[in-house]
Amino acid sequence: MEERRRFAWSALMVLLLAMIAWGAVEGDAVPAVEGGKRNAYAAMMYMGTPRDYEFYVATRVMMRSLVKLKVDADLVVIASVDVPIEWVQTLKEDGVKVVAVENLKNPYEQQKNFNVRFKLTLNKLYAWSLVDYDRVVMLDSDNLFLQKTDELFQCGQFCAVFINPCIFHTGLFVLQPSQDVFKDMLHELEVVRSNPDGADQGFLASYFPDLLDKPMFHPPVNGTKLDGTYRLPLGYQMDASYYYLKLRWSIPCGPNSVITFPSAPWLKPWYWWSWPVLPLGLSWHEQRRENVGYGAELPVMLIQAAVYLGIIAVTRLARPNLSKLCYNRRPEKSLLFLHSILKVAVAWSLIATYTVPFFLIPRTVHPVLGWSVYLLGAAALASIAINSFLLSPLSVLTPWFAILGALGVMAFPWYSDGVVRALAVFAYSFCCAPVVWIQLMRMMSSLHMLLEREAFFPRLGETTLMSEFNKLY
Repeated sequence: MEERRRFAWSALMVLLLAMIAWGAVEGDAVPAVEGGKRNAYAAMMYMGTPRDYEFYVATRVMMRSLVKLKVDADLVVIASVDVPIEWVQTLKEDGVKVVAVENLKNPYEQQKNFNVRFKLTLNKLYAWSLVDYDRVVMLDSDNLFLQKTDELFQCGQFCAVFINPCIFHTGLFVLQPSQDVFKDMLHELEVVRSNPDGADQGFLASYFPDLLDKPMFHPPVNGTKLDGTYRLPLGYQMDASYYYLKLRWSIPCGPNSVITFPSAPWLKPWYWWSWPVLPLGLSWHEQRRENVGYGAELPVMLIQAAVYLGIIAVTRLARPNLSKLCYNRRPEKSLLFLHSILKVAVAWSLIATYTVPFFLIPRTVHPVLGWSVYLLGAAALASIAINSFLLSPLSVLTPWFAILGALGVMAFPWYSDGVVRALAVFAYSFCCAPVVWIQLMRMMSSLHMLLEREAFFPRLGETTLMSEFNKLY
């Protein structure tokens, strides 16, 4: 009876801890933003790309982080009419106003340098149609806010940051909504105004060509709104690449308020593999953990982890039977051909070991969890190859240890600057690559010797019958 009570108490404690952990994963509750504000932070959302869900998650994280900063403005998402109703409802529950719009036709699709992922970015022009507001700060979903920036609503009719020395960046800009300006922009689209990249960036740079010559924005201390166009200090759009050079911010002009990630699309901060390749990804995920949580991805990750653990256990127990499926001990004329096929199968199994788990993990999961499940998955698939083909565990797992070491080198927190970090990663790769290559060649050599030897034995894992010659002894 006492043991049952202890067991019941232990089970109850585990359940309570699980519920607490689940609540932490779900994120903190964020109160809805009161409506009727004179200014707004706005973002856009559209469908038609392979990364729609990731941008939806990123938009939620950004909007809820603004709520937590207690900004004095409405939060608006300009969503195309084909955005799933479930996403729209979730955004509304987060305190976001959703404005449904039709996609603007992009007249620049036939340009030679046109990138199809920019096809619907001209929907950003709908920001000028939000005439219920005095000022709107238009945002891309890859912005990471370090502090609130309500002083931007004091800027003029158009204000933007110059990340590039000559071209302003449209990941964050301030505008005064106007139906006249909006209609004029639509007219410019009809006449196919010059646009270097066919996206919102090129169109707005062409529409406001003289912004570089405008004065720098400094918010008036009395809170009044300015007229005209202004350049915004770089601190409102700090390019993440500046951070990686020194591994710290060293931007003296303007407040260090907003980080943007205009780099390669597949290295956005919400992708689990972007950390520790790009250390700032962990900062973005910290905001997601606090504001949104990982309730959508956690069940999938738990299922994957359970499957991988099951694979490791089953392959270990079924090792003799697995190897019998791979090796044919009966002498046949096609033995050489079968051995060649077996070698190809071994090579492909090794490739699958380190690639399949990568693509099965949800893209927007927390990096620590993502890398942990990836390494577990690679170990599970490696166990299949090891036990099926009787390979050396050290040779098969050498890339596994190399990846683990690379993560440790990149995540090492005490580098003096980004150059030292880059040199350390290069040195590690330079020293590690020959070791991996040698182990792989050694594995293939041992596989070849095993195949040559196996022709003399009828079955693996079974006691061979003594030959007539051996019976004499």
